[in-house]
Amino acid sequence: MQQNSLMKSTLLYCVLFVAAAMSVMLYYAATKTVGVADLAQDEVVRPSAQKTESEAAVPTEENEIAINRAEMSTNYFCIPMPEKVKAEEVVLENHYMDKELWVSISAEKAKDYEAFFETGSVYGNCDSVEDGRFEAEEDRICLRFALNGVYEYRSIFEDHILYVEFVPSKEMYEKIIVIDPAYGGKEQGVAVDGILSKDITLDVAKALKTKFDQSDIKVYYTRMDDSNPAVEDRVELAAATKADMLIRIEVSGDENSKLYGTSAVYNSQYFIPGFGNVELADLLEREVVTSISGKACGLVESSEEDQVVNSATVPTAAIRVGYLTNSQEAILLQREDYIKRIAEGIYNAVIKAYSA
Repeated sequence: MQQNSLMKSTLLYCVLFVAAAMSVMLYYAATKTVGVADLAQDEVVRPSAQKTESEAAVPTEENEIAINRAEMSTNYFCIPMPEKVKAEEVVLENHYMDKELWVSISAEKAKDYEAFFETGSVYGNCDSVEDGRFEAEEDRICLRFALNGVYEYRSIFEDHILYVEFVPSKEMYEKIIVIDPAYGGKEQGVAVDGILSKDITLDVAKALKTKFDQSDIKVYYTRMDDSNPAVEDRVELAAATKADMLIRIEVSGDENSKLYGTSAVYNSQYFIPGFGNVELADLLEREVVTSISGKACGLVESSEEDQVVNSATVPTAAIRVGYLTNSQEAILLQREDYIKRIAEGIYNAVIKAYSA
């Protein structure tokens, strides 16, 4: 008798549990609240890396997205979507160097969505948004919103509306640094026998990304392709994100082909109490030299040519990873394992800077 009563109680609890679980599932199915995938600029291929300036799509007045700034009933920036769009088809791309938010919607026939965005409008908290354009491609439509600063985002997709909350970088991340691979585009840096400094600095940055992606440090990169951001844009990224430090990667060159080794450049005219420019430069040189078992050439005070180092208002240093004009060092700078060791040294310097 007691056993039958226990079985009935167990069955009743099972039925109640299943009912509760189904209620939760039905609730979420009804509200359709789903997170949206986010991509940083360094995780996407920028059009400038694949197309020339004349080939790249340029928005016109006809594909401007209307912004209703009067409707401010929410703290979110609200982007209505066509009914056919699913959350998994929407990706937010943070083009922070361009101060743009891209909302990419994949579709077999993206042009079918053009009329929706031509006649519709976005609304809500638009304080961070200056204007919007859309571009229809073969397999996606891209909404491009120009912003008034560098932001991170929180987003949800609910009832065919994408809600975006703009968040200052420092509110989302405790530790922030900026990595600046020097040169890019037509500015090749030192070039010897087809070996270009701009490629070496980019390789080091990519090796660093592999390491920092596994850490709790948020890293912004001034470039991750063959673009050449202006000096003021490189410096502004550190200021806009309130970065703890800015590290520039350079390659040395000299008429004296016997010169080789690693050095670091710092701005002695801008004093930062505690951990400042010279401390960062010293830490970078020591850690990189240790990692590559190389030669230390010492710290160098910045000159007029070191515009990024001279203009930054956060702890900043340029690490010069070797002389491309030295035949032996040029060979090393083309080796993947050597690039990884340089990145290891820079990474170790950052970790020690935070633990100091």
